[in-house]
Amino acid sequence: MKTILLVDDEMRMLNLLELYLQPNGYSCLKATGGYDALNKLKNASIDLIILDLMMPEMNGWETCEKIRAFSTVPIIILTARNNKTDVVKGLNHGADDYITKPFDEGELLARINAIFRRHNHQSEIDSRHQIRENFILDSGSYTLKYNEKVISLTLKEFMILNVLMKNPDRVYTREQLLVVVWDMNTNTELRTIDSHIRNLRDKLKRSDFPIEKHLKTVWGIGYQWKK
Repeated sequence: MKTILLVDDEMRMLNLLELYLQPNGYSCLKATGGYDALNKLKNASIDLIILDLMMPEMNGWETCEKIRAFSTVPIIILTARNNKTDVVKGLNHGADDYITKPFDEGELLARINAIFRRHNHQSEIDSRHQIRENFILDSGSYTLKYNEKVISLTLKEFMILNVLMKNPDRVYTREQLLVVVWDMNTNTELRTIDSHIRNLRDKLKRSDFPIEKHLKTVWGIGYQWKK
């Protein structure tokens, strides 16, 4: 059963969406804001997100952007805002689709099914291209497989490598990596990222993985993965 994360600051809307989706075979999680949504996404297996725009503390655009920093989970924006500039802005911030309220139940279900078809097809393509040169980052076992070696990673090491490798050449600041690996409201210090990077480099060097060729420090900013 696929799980959909519903994000809206109105409980009435969350309950209504759940009423529509559950009879059609979907399990629902509810979040009443952006911070809540990010934490749930990091701690549960989510297949799709339905996201409102107008929320206090963190709006839907910002929430969408932060999700895209570490996840490719499909996102449907569901909002009363129907201005074309809002639609473009939502899609540019990483949403896969945009539906305005009031919405038709049948159309919503059709859009969800269409996104799952596209996403499943893309996942099959991605799985065939997991190999980079002669190594594979395996999300099932949290390992990096290099030549004949299997290198075990901690969860945080894996998450750091995963986001960097999925976005080669993009420079991530330490603040952005903290958002990816730790909760939004964490008190973790920025230098913790440096510590994890150092440990990761040492571990992979001991396995003869050419880490210095790929994991680069961008001085004064953060880190990037080079192809």
